Amino acid sequence: MAKIIAAYAASHAPLVARDWHILPQHHKDRLSAAYRELGRRLSAAKPDVIVEIAPDHWSNFFINNLPNVCIGVGEMHDGPPEPFLKDYPFNPMQGAPELAMHILKTALDNDFEPSVSHHMKLDHGFCIPLMRMELTALPPIVPIVINSLEEPMPSLKRCLAWGKLIRQAVESYPENLRVAVLTSGGLSHSIGEPTMGAIDEAFDHECIEAFRTGAEAPLLSFLEAHVTKAGNGAQEVRNWLVAHGAAQARGFELIDYFPVPEVYVGCGFAAWKIAQS
Repeated sequence: MAKIIAAYAASHAPLVARDWHILPQHHKDRLSAAYRELGRRLSAAKPDVIVEIAPDHWSNFFINNLPNVCIGVGEMHDGPPEPFLKDYPFNPMQGAPELAMHILKTALDNDFEPSVSHHMKLDHGFCIPLMRMELTALPPIVPIVINSLEEPMPSLKRCLAWGKLIRQAVESYPENLRVAVLTSGGLSHSIGEPTMGAIDEAFDHECIEAFRTGAEAPLLSFLEAHVTKAGNGAQEVRNWLVAHGAAQARGFELIDYFPVPEVYVGCGFAAWKIAQS
């Protein structure tokens, strides 16, 4: 039987790649340390597969075809299309189609209705954490896109339920696999809005504390009341909710948080201590 052995969350921002050479050295040092610590933990966990949750930044979908959730079931996934990631080291990326199809079937059997892609491009949301984590090798990936860019989005409650569904799917998969969950996105930031560049540190700290406390109802209540005020990019906290659900809403550990105005994001990095059954 497969099992989830680790769960992680990391912020991403295009400028973490495109403008890396001009970021202040203290920001580069701290970002590098946080990503590297995630990479160290991921490597130590020795996953056979990574289930990665991220938004799609108009690389696969647009408003004429915008699924709330899409599972990539292909044998291979294309690397990032953005020119500033032309040197991304893991292009193309190996998929895990059997596990991906099992997650898809488990979802459909439980009245979840995701879209499916047999050929997906993984953009900077997926690839910046994988690149900055300094992995020597990349396990196969099951990419799951959660729409956090354009209304209507899956509800916060549904994203938490998706995490539980992924855990259920993994634990019912007959092959003996070690599966890590990696979520990418958040925390507060505003892109393409009049408040572009604003970082809501108060929201970020309260959000982190709500995850640390762990209880689902207060976490959802806080986010429902405040996430829309923390910038449109803060909607990516949906991805963190998926990891929280997969970790059974406990074991959250903050690795680092700090605002980086040069990349427009309140950057957060976290792990969940997974309870093994």
